Amino acid sequence: MVNTVYIEAEVRTHPRTLQILKRLGHVDEVEIDRYGEVFNPKAQNFRLQKSNPALILACKYSGHVLKAPAGYGIGGHNNYYFSHMLNCLYDCRYCFLQGMYNSAHQVVFVNYEDFAEQIEQMALQHQGEPVWFFSGYDCDSLAYEPVTGFIDYHLPVFDKIDNAWLEIRTKSTQIRQLLKQQANQRVICAFSFTDEKSHQKLEHAVPNIDKRIEAMLTLAKAGWPLGLRFDPLIYHADYKLSFANLLKRIFEQVGPEMLHSVSLGSFRLPKNNFKRIANLYPDEALFSQQLDLNGGMIGYPRNLEHEMMAYCEQEILKYIPESIFFPCSWHE
Repeated sequence: MVNTVYIEAEVRTHPRTLQILKRLGHVDEVEIDRYGEVFNPKAQNFRLQKSNPALILACKYSGHVLKAPAGYGIGGHNNYYFSHMLNCLYDCRYCFLQGMYNSAHQVVFVNYEDFAEQIEQMALQHQGEPVWFFSGYDCDSLAYEPVTGFIDYHLPVFDKIDNAWLEIRTKSTQIRQLLKQQANQRVICAFSFTDEKSHQKLEHAVPNIDKRIEAMLTLAKAGWPLGLRFDPLIYHADYKLSFANLLKRIFEQVGPEMLHSVSLGSFRLPKNNFKRIANLYPDEALFSQQLDLNGGMIGYPRNLEHEMMAYCEQEILKYIPESIFFPCSWHE
C-alpha cells in the first residue's frame, strides 16, 4: 500500500492526478517541481525502497513513443514501445528494471493524452501498414491498473486506429477493466511465465502460475487474443523437466486457437544493469553462474543458450504451429 505520493506542481490539479489520489485514499502528499529530484539522486537505498515504494505523479514532456529495441517484436516490421509508468510492483530478480534506475519508487506519467497523440501520429506515418506498440517495457502493463486507469484510457485510443496493434505484457491477474470492454482483435494480452522453480525463487510478489492461467482463460472466453512470453529462460539443473512441466500445465487448459503468438528468450541483461543488480543482491545465485559478455549484453554462454533455446523450442512446437512462434537470441 502506498503511503507517500510525490506530485509535480504542474500536474497537481490534472484530472487524472485527482482520480488517482481518490483511489488511493489517505496518503501523504508532497509537492515537487520535477520527478527527477526524487527519482534520480544517487546513493538511494533501492532494496529498502522496494519494500515500500512511494508513488510519483509526473508529466512526460517528450519521448512518449520510442522505437523498440532490435529483436523486440512478434513478427511486425514497425515496432514501438511506450511507458506510462516507470518501475514495477513486482520484484523479479532477473529484471533489467532492478538495475535501470537509482530509485525503486514508481512513476506514473498522468498526461495520457500526449501518449495517445504520438501513437496516432506514428500510426499515420505508416498508413497502410500494421504498427505495433508495446506496453509493459518499463513496467507491468496491468499490475497497477486499479490505480492508474491505463486500460480504460488507452483501449479506446487503439479501437479507432485501424493499423495500430497493442501488446499488453503482464504477469498480473488485474484483468477486470479488460473484461468491462469489448475485445479488440488488435490488442494482445501477453502473459509472461518462467518455470515453477524459477518462479518460486526469483519472481517475488508475482501471482502464481495457476492464477495467471486462470486469468488467460477468462480473457479468452471474453474474446481477447492471448500471447505467451517465455522470457527469460533461466538455467538450473532441472530446467528441461521444469519447462516441459510448465508447458503441460499451461496447454492442458490453454488451446493454441486462443493464442496470437508465443515468444521465447533466454536470460540477458545490459552490462551496466547487470553490475548494479549483482551489487544489490550479492548473494543471488543467478548472478554467480557462468555468464558471457557479448555486444554489451551479459547472458549465458553461446553453447548453453543455444542448447536451452533449441530444447525449449522443440517442446513449444509440440503444442503450437510454427507460424505463431517467435524466438529471440541475444547473441550477435
